[in-house]
Amino acid sequence: MTIPVLDIERARFNMIEQQIRPWEVLDQSVLDLLAAVKREEFVPAAYRNLAFVDMEVPLNLDGAETGECMLAPKVEARVLQSLALRPDDLVLEIGSGSGYMAALLGAKAREVTTVESNPKLQAFAQHNLQRNGFSNVQVQGGDGARGWNTNQAYDVIVISGGLPFLPDLFLQQLKPHGRLVAFVGTGSVMNAVLITRTGDKSFDNVVLFETRVPYLHNAEPVSGFRF
Repeated sequence: MTIPVLDIERARFNMIEQQIRPWEVLDQSVLDLLAAVKREEFVPAAYRNLAFVDMEVPLNLDGAETGECMLAPKVEARVLQSLALRPDDLVLEIGSGSGYMAALLGAKAREVTTVESNPKLQAFAQHNLQRNGFSNVQVQGGDGARGWNTNQAYDVIVISGGLPFLPDLFLQQLKPHGRLVAFVGTGSVMNAVLITRTGDKSFDNVVLFETRVPYLHNAEPVSGFRF
């Protein structure tokens, strides 16, 4: 069923005004970005009517579960606001999913590399990004849960899935003043953390909010693991 354009735009407006703005997202450039990048274009067809709902959207393709999801809109918005993206930023994302977060990042940054371990989702994200004109976003396949392209430093790193702990390698890949957002923890609650590199071996850590998101593939905590 095709959703009328007017209804889509009303739903997008309500998402921004009723979900995102009340969740302390007040940066107008972020709100404008969420209005401009068409979220519904990145949602699997079977879930298109959930594109603007305050929930994680399953990324099931061709009737098969992938175990991954699109993060709730307000979570994506808080992540974007905290990163304060700049036009010259080089960005790494781990966990492409549908490609939507990579699109939001690519709309504000110079270049984005996004990594996806599931081949079907890699192809889905690539298709969505190309179809919507994001030529500055490169989708790569592989397991990035413990790091990616260690010879490259980034201004921004986004881990779009849960981790039981944050591998030190990601911190070492941040440029001076680089920013990283990750969802870290075990049990029923994770912390969304913002880490900023303030010196060669010094980092500033801020807990943005508590949440719970699916773990990245190969990042699930091992029973009895000690932190």
